[in-house]
Amino acid sequence: MSNKTYTIPLTVNGESKSVTIEARTTLLSVLRDHLELTGTKEGCSNGNCGACTVNMDGYTVDSCCVLGVEAENSNIETIENFGTDPDNLHPIQQSFIRNGGLQCGICTPGLIISTQHLLRNIPEPTEEEIRLWLAGNLCRCTGYDKIILSVQDIIGVDPS
Repeated sequence: MSNKTYTIPLTVNGESKSVTIEARTTLLSVLRDHLELTGTKEGCSNGNCGACTVNMDGYTVDSCCVLGVEAENSNIETIENFGTDPDNLHPIQQSFIRNGGLQCGICTPGLIISTQHLLRNIPEPTEEEIRLWLAGNLCRCTGYDKIILSVQDIIGVDPS
């Protein structure tokens, strides 16, 4: 029995794309395997860790839980949209580096996408709001104090 394939158009990081995929292909696989955008990480594969968080049509989603066909005609933003040139990093990336809000890097792309989503919705969040908005992103290395500090640094809050 052959699996039916679908050709879906979508926009990824501002560029129009088209991929042919099986119905069971996840958005994470579309990004990593079909479009070779490997910045989005696979952590748990069941939506619990947030490592694969991307922005889809203005909402953060766990790309491991979204089928590629559900992304048809969607606007997807991945960590690659932030830039990969070490001399020209996005302010969120710079803050995470400056404040030690990253270590192994598995959770970092999802945290940066979630931070951007937070700041687009609440430009000056309280510590409680930061913790609430990042609750879907798990980190096993850094500890959350440095991650929270990284977000506070972006908005100019002195956490002391």
